[in-house]
Amino acid sequence: MKLLRVGTAGAERPALLDRDGTLRDLSGIVPDIDGDLLADASALARVRAAADTPGVLPALDPAGLRVGPPLGRIGKIVCIGLNYHDHATETGAAIPEEPILFFKAPDTVVGPGDTVLVPRGSRKTDWEVELAVVIGRTARYLGSAEEGLAHVAGYATAHDVSEREFQIERGGTWDKGKNCETFNPLGPWLVTADEVPDPQALPLRLWVNGELKQNGSTADQIFPVGEVVRYLSHFMTLYPGDVINTGTPAGVAMGQPEPKPYLKAGDVVELEVEGLGRQRQELKGA
Repeated sequence: MKLLRVGTAGAERPALLDRDGTLRDLSGIVPDIDGDLLADASALARVRAAADTPGVLPALDPAGLRVGPPLGRIGKIVCIGLNYHDHATETGAAIPEEPILFFKAPDTVVGPGDTVLVPRGSRKTDWEVELAVVIGRTARYLGSAEEGLAHVAGYATAHDVSEREFQIERGGTWDKGKNCETFNPLGPWLVTADEVPDPQALPLRLWVNGELKQNGSTADQIFPVGEVVRYLSHFMTLYPGDVINTGTPAGVAMGQPEPKPYLKAGDVVELEVEGLGRQRQELKGA
C-alpha cells in the first residue's frame, strides 16, 4: 500500500493511493497514519480490505491539495552517516567500522513539496537524498538482520538537508547542522514493506535546478537496512512510528570541487527513491 497524509500543515488526514493512481480518503477507516496504525495488524487489515473493495473509500481531488509527511506523531528520527561507499570516498572519510549515528528532531519533518528554509547565516546548506525506514514493531536487542527487516513497516523518500559549516566546523556533534527548521522533507508516500521486496535494490536520484547531482543505489550501502535496524536495537529501543534515515550516496555539494555549489534561496531541489515517490522543494531564506 501507498499511504499518505493530505491537507494543511497540522491538519492532515490519512489517505491512500490505490493501484489505479486514484487518491482515496482513509479518514473514515483510521484516524491517522502513525505508529499506532503501523503496530495494529487488524487496523492495517481493515485498510487493505477497504482498498480492495470498490466504492468503500471516497476519491479525493488532488488538485490544489497539499501532500504532507506520510507519517504523523513521529517518535524519533535516527540517522546513519557515511553509509555509502561512494559518499565516504568523495568526502575523503574512512569506511566506518560501525554505523555512525546522529538524530534529527521530529519537528524538522515537512511535506515533500513544502518550502525548505536556508538558515540565517548559512553558507553551506547541502542536499542528501535518502531511503527512510519506518519501524512497525518494537525492536529490542534483535539477533539478526533478518529480524531487523521483519520489524520494518515501510519505506519513504527522505531529504536529509544539512548545513555543513554548522555540522562540521562549529564544534560538538553533527546535530547542529542537521536540525534546522524544515531540514527533513519526507514522503510523498509511506510504501508498506510488502511492496519493497529488496530495500538494497532501490535507485536514488536528486536534481538541483534541473541538473542531476546524485544518482546512486541502496546496493552501495555499507550497512544494509536489516543490519542497521538490528544494530540500533542494541543501543536504543525502536518503536512503531520511529524513522531511520539510512544515508546518502555520492554527489553532495560537500564532495564537489571548489567553489562548492551549496544551496541558496531560489534554488529548486527534486529527488526520488524509485517506487517511493518524488519530492520537489523551493528554497527560501529563513
